[in-house]
Amino acid sequence: MRGAFWVVYAKELVDALRDRRTLATVLLSSVAIGPLVLLLVSNLVAGLERRAEDRVVVVQGLAQAPSLRNYFERQTCELRPAPADYEQQLESSRLGEPVLVVPPGFEAGLVDGHAPRLQVVSSSGNPRAQAGVGALLRLLRGFDREQAVLRLAARGVAPAALQAVRIEEIDLADPATRAAQLSAMVPYFVLMAVLYGALNAALDSTAGERERGSLEPLLTKPAPRAALVLGKWAAVASVGLLIAVLSCLSFLPGQWLLRSELLAAMFRFGPREALAFVALLLPLAGAVSALLMAIAIRCRTFKEAQAGATVLVLGLSLLPLISLFGQEGARPWHYWVPALAQTTLMGRVLKGEPLAPALVLPGVAVGLLLTALALAYVVRVLRSVALR
Repeated sequence: MRGAFWVVYAKELVDALRDRRTLATVLLSSVAIGPLVLLLVSNLVAGLERRAEDRVVVVQGLAQAPSLRNYFERQTCELRPAPADYEQQLESSRLGEPVLVVPPGFEAGLVDGHAPRLQVVSSSGNPRAQAGVGALLRLLRGFDREQAVLRLAARGVAPAALQAVRIEEIDLADPATRAAQLSAMVPYFVLMAVLYGALNAALDSTAGERERGSLEPLLTKPAPRAALVLGKWAAVASVGLLIAVLSCLSFLPGQWLLRSELLAAMFRFGPREALAFVALLLPLAGAVSALLMAIAIRCRTFKEAQAGATVLVLGLSLLPLISLFGQEGARPWHYWVPALAQTTLMGRVLKGEPLAPALVLPGVAVGLLLTALALAYVVRVLRSVALR
């Protein structure tokens, strides 16, 4: 049985690597995905940093508020007049900054001790302008506090008398946790590399061979059905794991493309993290390969198998989103769900948290169980008359 296993394994691995078009597509997508994602995130962060340094304020009617102009200039802000059609430009995303509207009589109301109204105009459909609303509101709150202090001082009241408590904000997250927030997309893309890396190999070694008519002659050989199935499964899992390894390694040189100094300093993904990712993905690669083979073994054509496998791939790709939409953090049952367990554990690796055996073993156990059940089903089908 051992000899038959290695013969089938070598044959299936060569066949998978021989399909150059499919293999090139998968390899290029898995290798290029790391640098591409990092480049996009880096451009986004660099753009936000550049906008924070520029401190641009677009104002309409600033001539009616000299005290507000003085405050902005002391905050080293660059003041720009708002275009006449700023509302249309904001809605069409041509204007990338929120607009501050100063009403007539602002300065007179401020001198008389009133609270004149300021308007910050933006559009939630314009992400660039919406991102600058928070910074502009913080500037205006600073101006409001300064004016309040001046009014109290003019009346002989110490501003500290109105401060009943002092509030301090403490962030308990260490640098590794903050860095993990920036690299949260890495586990998901590596997971997708495993799914799509094993997909074509699994379907081709089962439904593909059946469609080409090469599976029946293989079953006439005196090799045990279990050896044939194990050899095919090992080859499929090897291809999926190879794609995952290349995907992990692509993030290492991809860090050279980071344009943001903050992102480059906080992004932590080295050989240690890549090795941990591959180890965590081992049981998932085996389970996914076996499940795809179990789905495809009863299909008569490659396209029919693709339709069935799409449901499995879609389900596994959506499971990690549970942790994204859930705000309570990782729950104990997360470590028992395939795909979700692996992304949760990979997130712990990025945060520098230890991987306790109690957290890793559930995912391993579920992966082994699914692999055994799926392979047993494939063996049973190959022993039946369903292939006629």
